[in-house]
Amino acid sequence: MSTPDYHVLAKPIGPICNLDCKYCFYLEKESLYPQVAKWSMREDVLESYIRQYIETHDTPQVNFAWQGGEPTLLGLDYFRKVVELEKRYANGKHITNAFQTNGVLLNDAWAEFFRENHFLIGISIDGPRHLHDAYRVDKGGQPTFDRVMRGLGKLKEHNVDFNTLTTVHRANVESPLEVYRFLKETGSGYMQFIPIVERISSHATGEGLHLVSPDFSGEAPVAPWSVGPRQFGRFLCAIFDEWVRRDVGRYFVQLFDVSLEMWAGLEASLCVFRKTCGAAMAIEHCGDLYSCDHFVYPENRLGNIMESPLETLVTSEQQRQFGAAKESTLPRYCRECDVRFACNGECPKHRFMTTPDGEPGLNYLCAGYKMFFRHVDPYMRFMAAELMAQRAPANVMRWAAAEDARAALQNTGRNDPCPCGSGKKFKHCCGNTA
Repeated sequence: MSTPDYHVLAKPIGPICNLDCKYCFYLEKESLYPQVAKWSMREDVLESYIRQYIETHDTPQVNFAWQGGEPTLLGLDYFRKVVELEKRYANGKHITNAFQTNGVLLNDAWAEFFRENHFLIGISIDGPRHLHDAYRVDKGGQPTFDRVMRGLGKLKEHNVDFNTLTTVHRANVESPLEVYRFLKETGSGYMQFIPIVERISSHATGEGLHLVSPDFSGEAPVAPWSVGPRQFGRFLCAIFDEWVRRDVGRYFVQLFDVSLEMWAGLEASLCVFRKTCGAAMAIEHCGDLYSCDHFVYPENRLGNIMESPLETLVTSEQQRQFGAAKESTLPRYCRECDVRFACNGECPKHRFMTTPDGEPGLNYLCAGYKMFFRHVDPYMRFMAAELMAQRAPANVMRWAAAEDARAALQNTGRNDPCPCGSGKKFKHCCGNTA
């Protein structure tokens, strides 16, 4: 049996974290393992996972991703062991590591380790102090901004490659340019903007969960910290408008890069925009493998790698059906949409709404994505054409400036100040030759 190209997000400390972010969907996963006394992936499980993960990838490079909870709580020696095991089982393959952290515990030792072992760090930060601290607090409810920035400073001081992961929620969604410009000021060249959408049930499920899956049929209103669909669309459009005029080729925003892939006729590199899913799984501290990081529910448990080979779980019929359901359950309203090629219904986690004609399965963020994809269409068409002609997509900045100037001329009255900034009336300046 051939193993498809797949990825696993490893959670060696499960949901245990030193922060208490108000919107976090993973903290309550602790209730799925009520008997656990020590939250740490045992060495035999860790070794089995690393060995199997490398063996089942028939590629010259194998990419590991480590998350939590907060993985730095395991200590530096734990990840020295990770690197040792990766080298032991590499078998000539090149091994890379991505490591997601809240940054609070980062110091010189961590940063030096990351640099020496070429880890790519994803650091979570939601904007400047007043926006970040709105939800990202510690267990005592205290703000974390200063500690995160101190940790980020250590990464920069030791020349560690990093990107920023920014969740978009009710506290920062109305400040898109403030967030974007702040991230640029911090030195972030690669940015991810992740919409926060959760539903809360007033009664816990049998497993003790309140943040429910999209299939939950009981009463579960959208959490108050969740981003609004149109808010999210406006947030993305505002950042895109500044990026496409000033920053193409200098700063990289994941959604913009993935959009260009789709306009160029390529398959999206981000799973949420692919026609089907199922190639991105999550492994818990005990070796339990789940269909997706956003579907860590009992019904989505595929098995345990200490009981069944990882390859068997990855290629199981259960996982195949999970991945195929993304396309097969897409409502007609979505199948007939003009931006389906870019959206494909986005993440199944968010598909708990009904369409205007009453069909289930509409994405909660639909209106926002429609707004964004339609807004960027002319720019994406231009950049895709440049790529096809083997020219730089960054040429879009000159094109956008010319289009802006043309629009300004068309909308300027004869007696208005000329948009070129000369100080003359339009009729005595550019309007005289327009």
